[in-house]
Amino acid sequence: MKYALVVTNLSVAFQQTIALHDIEFSIPTGKLVAIIGPNGSGKTTLIRSIMGLITPTKGTIFIANQLKEGSSKKIAYISQRSCVDWNFPATSLDVVIMGSYGQLRFCQSPGKKERELALQALAQVGMMEYANTAIKELSGGQQQRLFIARALVQDAEIYLLDEPFVGVDATTETIVFNLFKQLTQRNKTIIVVHHDLLTVKRHFDTVMFINKTIIACGPTADVMTSYNIQKTFPHYIDTTSLVSSDFS
Repeated sequence: MKYALVVTNLSVAFQQTIALHDIEFSIPTGKLVAIIGPNGSGKTTLIRSIMGLITPTKGTIFIANQLKEGSSKKIAYISQRSCVDWNFPATSLDVVIMGSYGQLRFCQSPGKKERELALQALAQVGMMEYANTAIKELSGGQQQRLFIARALVQDAEIYLLDEPFVGVDATTETIVFNLFKQLTQRNKTIIVVHHDLLTVKRHFDTVMFINKTIIACGPTADVMTSYNIQKTFPHYIDTTSLVSSDFS
């Protein structure tokens, strides 16, 4: 079996505060993975560690069987929409073309090829008609699709997304999940920090429960249990709405 991501003995601390402790997991290539955990559980810290934006206290990260050192062009990151100044004077096409910068040589400017790839990416997320629209005029769902289009032009092996479905419309959610399915069929690996437990089994084939350490990680059918939910969310008392015929 080929693994897109293998993390062993990973710990992260900020001064005297432990953010992650002895994190270990393996993600096979071509999976759609949900990272589930309460606020402050280390989800974003884990993503930033994989991205190379945080130096772990200890541990190793392997990307496609290669030891990761620093940033990697094999990874594309889609941040939360709230992290962006949407009043920046740029069109949708401008933003997507920016995703190609990492593939260009030093001092090289995007050309016809990069523009065509950007237009193809916009078409994939149903945003072609907004190519020349200022980003400040887009809805929340359209902004999220724009972010994903920008990541697509990077042609990465692993796509990391931090809460991509917060505040988006049903149309965007459907388009994005359909796109994820297409990408995994091409052996791309999609890792999503997700908050909606009720939609996990419907869309994700792999789940990781985290609360500063790994509670469980594996196929959704195996690890999406009331025990793992309660262990991950110890202060969540009422699991009646979560533990249904879809959970065991």
